[in-house]
Amino acid sequence: MKYLWAPWRAEYISAEKKGCIFCRAVNDTQDDKNLLLYRGKECFIILNKYPYNNGHLMIAPNKHKYGLKELTQEELLEIMQLLCKAQQALEQHLKPEGFNIGVNMGKAAGAGEEHLHFHIVPRWVGDTNYMPVLGETKVISHYLSELLLRLKSSF
Repeated sequence: MKYLWAPWRAEYISAEKKGCIFCRAVNDTQDDKNLLLYRGKECFIILNKYPYNNGHLMIAPNKHKYGLKELTQEELLEIMQLLCKAQQALEQHLKPEGFNIGVNMGKAAGAGEEHLHFHIVPRWVGDTNYMPVLGETKVISHYLSELLLRLKSSF
């Protein structure tokens, strides 16, 4: 059996939850503080505060939805459009060699968040190394605030 070792996420998982992080971010006006990259009509893009890799973004509907079947046609379309746009922006600014894209639905699927959200994680050949395993440290090569400014130019 293989294990995904992600000790840098322990801070988020063990922290006391004060409501939905996605609802808080989209309902607040402090986009940079909340790492909110883009606001669409139906959905938004936000940087992951505890990324698996540099450039790890999440896309969620503005309204608190639990599953795909709850999304309107407009929300479904906009999520797919934003996934494409996010991929283009990440390709332009970070030059990844691939992507992992997935969706989290339900409390067990998203570190306690029930708000449906998609992940887009840039990948590079060799991006998994010894640091997380031996040093319990994940190397992220950009400040989130710097990355937010770089990516905003694409939206």
